[in-house]
Amino acid sequence: MSSTPSTPPWDVRRLPRADGSVFLVTGGNAGIGYFVAEQLSVTGATVVLGSRNPAKAEAATAAIRSRVPGARVRAVRLDLADLPSLGTAVESLDVEHLDAVVHNAGVALDDPPRRETGDGHEIMFGTNHLGHFALTHWLLPLLSAAPAARIVTVGSFAAKSERLDLDDLQSRKDYRPKRTYGRSKLAQMYFGLELDRRLRAVDSPVASVVVHPGGALDSLTPSRPPVQVRTAGARLCGAPAALLVQGKHAGAWPAVRAVLEPTVRGGQLWGPRVFGLRGKPQREPVWNHLADTSVAARLWDASCDLTGVDLGAIP
Repeated sequence: MSSTPSTPPWDVRRLPRADGSVFLVTGGNAGIGYFVAEQLSVTGATVVLGSRNPAKAEAATAAIRSRVPGARVRAVRLDLADLPSLGTAVESLDVEHLDAVVHNAGVALDDPPRRETGDGHEIMFGTNHLGHFALTHWLLPLLSAAPAARIVTVGSFAAKSERLDLDDLQSRKDYRPKRTYGRSKLAQMYFGLELDRRLRAVDSPVASVVVHPGGALDSLTPSRPPVQVRTAGARLCGAPAALLVQGKHAGAWPAVRAVLEPTVRGGQLWGPRVFGLRGKPQREPVWNHLADTSVAARLWDASCDLTGVDLGAIP
């Protein structure tokens, strides 16, 4: 009697090969983005770090090459706060197709005052959401040229307790940095899910997946000099938190699985297994407020107006 072999369990330390694939990681020079890039480079794929800081990008590529022999990794200058520059940045990728983009880069401010991008947008909403919204417009032809590309949007657990104010997306009336950050990540997550609905409506081969890293702390993150350096003191201070949260290397796992796992489908939400805060990545139910398609549609229209980008004409 024959039996069909079951799919082997996902192992974050034994990733499948992806030779010939091309992946772009925005903000791949630091934090969770760096570890997404490092882990994806193990697969044999070409990994491109999108970074607004060339020196930091070079340090990150050197760190990856020192840990992953033969890594196919390089960097392009990408500033999500500068919307007019994004088309040129995509041209500089110099590739015929793109198998995945991980929308990871972000700005997080802890203190006032409110700041704006050169385009006049509140800097966290303008970078984290509007920048990735506009970047997707420029990337879609490259993504559509791949057999089954994925757009992976990295949200935040902080967005779970937030709600969008569609009449104050730029936080002009009531600016509170932590709340504005959470709402900017929530906007990204709405966008990722709405994007997949629109891709499905035109039978696009591209899928859009949303992930979040749970709780990811520097004090629990292994050193990657000069990108990430953890002192002995930080290690000791962070040890108790490991019961609830994890390091940024583990925070990268949901995004990496969303890029590589064959069974992942568009419109899904992936996060850490234990209370959504730590552990191996797994699929989780889409949060109730994220399932509100009317909010997502209004945000989409507002984003088109604010960026001057028409994402309605999906290839």
